[in-house]
Amino acid sequence: MTGRLVHTGQVVLDLVMAVPALPPPGGDVLASSTNLVPGGGFNVMAAAARSGARVLYAGSHGTGGFGDLARAALAAEGVELAHEPESEMDTGVVVVLVDATGERTFATGTGAEGRLRTDLLDRILPKKDDVVYVSGYSWLHEINRAALIEWLPRLPGSKILFDPGPLITEIDPGDIHDLLSTTDILSCTAREAEVLGELPPVAVAVVREGAKGCRVHENGRITDVPGFPVDAVDTTGAGDTHCGVLAAELLRGSTVLDAAVRANAAAALSVTRRGPATAPGREEIDQLVEATR
Repeated sequence: MTGRLVHTGQVVLDLVMAVPALPPPGGDVLASSTNLVPGGGFNVMAAAARSGARVLYAGSHGTGGFGDLARAALAAEGVELAHEPESEMDTGVVVVLVDATGERTFATGTGAEGRLRTDLLDRILPKKDDVVYVSGYSWLHEINRAALIEWLPRLPGSKILFDPGPLITEIDPGDIHDLLSTTDILSCTAREAEVLGELPPVAVAVVREGAKGCRVHENGRITDVPGFPVDAVDTTGAGDTHCGVLAAELLRGSTVLDAAVRANAAAALSVTRRGPATAPGREEIDQLVEATR
């Protein structure tokens, strides 16, 4: 593995609450547990690093208690930081409600991660064997969007992996069209694929279908890659785990289909644990893949 995963998205802190069900309008529920943990782009990077990838965080991060927690978690995973902390604000927070079925709901408060300026990206020089991860969330922050629009077309042939995210309907359709024209690998949920309509002519599209696994579109061929049956307790971060492991395997030189199998296995293992950053390591993935052959 010679290339890196260069992550241009956002690391936030997740305030995760396990609740019996979502509260009704104007109502309240008692959480059975509450945790404050790194999330967002951290989940993708942790998953990739645990599968052996070198990872560079190219996003911005804040000065304050939340930023400190995010940086400590990134360092513990071996993730490098491209920039110093922003001096005027802290890293943002996402409230995550996880109900009794394992489904999750988010509310996001943006911080320094929404201020990735052009001058910061200009300091980063990806190589041809790098995978550059782009999040749809970046297109909801005007500063990040403007910086990436300038920077992405100047990349020297690095593979661009785009994950639109659940707020895809909030992104300008013209922006999505322009971004997809530079995308080498699209990774999205089945719902996001429906929003896109007919999948664009990217080199590779991986459509995540939850417990069913994923569907790979490559060179005009569609292949169903089945999932791994598990008892899910928390689906938070499963898609991020899938993206991170997919990127790590592609950096190792795996085919898209082989990478998708391992990404499915990693996502399956991640939902058996509570918390957003529950990606397994390579050995655990190996064991699950071998056990089902």
